[in-house]
Amino acid sequence: MLMIFEKRIRWTSRLAGRGFPAFLAPLFFTVALGFLAMLPVGSTPVMAQEVISQEEPTPSSTDEVKTPMGRTFEEKEKPPLPRFFPWLKEQLKDTPAFFRDTKLNLNFRTYYFYRDKYDDTVSETWALGGALSYQSGWFLDHFAVGSVLYTSQRLYGPSDRDGALLLRPGQHGYTVVGQLYGRVKLIDDNFLNIYRYEYNTPYINKNDNRMTPNTFEGYTFNGTYGGKDGALGFRYGGGYITKIKERNADTFKWMSQDAGAAVKRGVVVGGGSVSYKGLTFGAIDYYSNDIINIIYTEGSYKFRVMEGLGLLFSAQFTDQRSTGDDLLKGYSFQNNQVGVKSDISYGNAVLTLGYTHTQKGADMQSPWSGYPGYTSVQVQDFNRSGENAFMVKGSYDFKGLGLEGVTAYALFVHGWGRVDPITKAKVADENEFDVDVQYRPQWKFLKGLWFRVRYAMVHQYEGPQTTIKDTINDFRVIVNYDIPLL
Repeated sequence: MLMIFEKRIRWTSRLAGRGFPAFLAPLFFTVALGFLAMLPVGSTPVMAQEVISQEEPTPSSTDEVKTPMGRTFEEKEKPPLPRFFPWLKEQLKDTPAFFRDTKLNLNFRTYYFYRDKYDDTVSETWALGGALSYQSGWFLDHFAVGSVLYTSQRLYGPSDRDGALLLRPGQHGYTVVGQLYGRVKLIDDNFLNIYRYEYNTPYINKNDNRMTPNTFEGYTFNGTYGGKDGALGFRYGGGYITKIKERNADTFKWMSQDAGAAVKRGVVVGGGSVSYKGLTFGAIDYYSNDIINIIYTEGSYKFRVMEGLGLLFSAQFTDQRSTGDDLLKGYSFQNNQVGVKSDISYGNAVLTLGYTHTQKGADMQSPWSGYPGYTSVQVQDFNRSGENAFMVKGSYDFKGLGLEGVTAYALFVHGWGRVDPITKAKVADENEFDVDVQYRPQWKFLKGLWFRVRYAMVHQYEGPQTTIKDTINDFRVIVNYDIPLL
């Protein structure tokens, strides 16, 4: 343990010597030690990740923390907001449920993105857009339809600073019907989903961290039995997904082509999870013939130690391997990653600690979503061949100080052990530091408004220097406004 701490001290000294504010470098180490001191002696370091909840508030307790499997097959309802046209909704109150329960929502989004990269190039874009979504009520209590129109248009974006993924390649705006679906309610909370829809599973999800999310074409089913008030519950889902619309695209392409293979293949998906009181376990499989098979499993246990003090322990495992004719890379590959995570909450603050380890095989793949590993943060996923990652993250909700709607978090990830997946030669290690501040006004007609500022710095160290620079700076400003029209 002393050797590990000595290594952290050497690293923070080097960081300060490379232009990062000197007073912050030792602070990172001090904060990490303080967090570690709160854990029981002999406990295993564990890790946090953020990619699964880009559109949700920073949690203020473990009750609000979601894991990748915890969101899978979940029928998520957004919190009610004041309607823009309440008089029109009133006019529909005596009509059939198909019309009476219609939802029409407008999402306004503007996004500024700046990143300077290792090769000394810059990606910079400012975009304006959002989504107009329609969802009917249930016809005969069993049939519903919906659609979402997405758009993203350039406000600023030099052609030589492309790559922010807010616009199509070349800094071009786009408009696309990203969702166009029918739903069939079979029995209670069991549904068929037909055609263009969005999903939130570990390896096929909306990855909504730019202007518009991933959406998919396919035919799926999902359902829920029990699970209320801590009772035994079961969630399941599966189906066949053919195509994907990427975050900054206006067309759908075959799942296999999006992954990088020149053939037309979809993905068969199936899995489920079981929960009882605070214990949850689940698994899901993704199979694409001749492309890749991904198996993801996760278990978690949440409990309250005493009033105001909550704990959440989670563990995950992913296995990936080529299938059939190995058309994705042209050769056979396989690898896996394991991760563990712990969240501790008290007094509107959440401390998260975690660790992940990737075997020395191929780099882990995530062709159709944000990466669900506990190490995935703002810029890097820390999921490459041989890579280990340790992270400390602290988040706080300032409502207890009278700043209702203000939340923030800071995190530090230390990654090491990475190797080239082919030659197994040493590759430069990386660390990442992120800061995120959010403000959601609580006044009645501004409750759908959300301001967010994010900054990340990635730093290479201890390895062959093959890039022009050894740091990446990533800065983002996002404004969202959800307006229920009907």
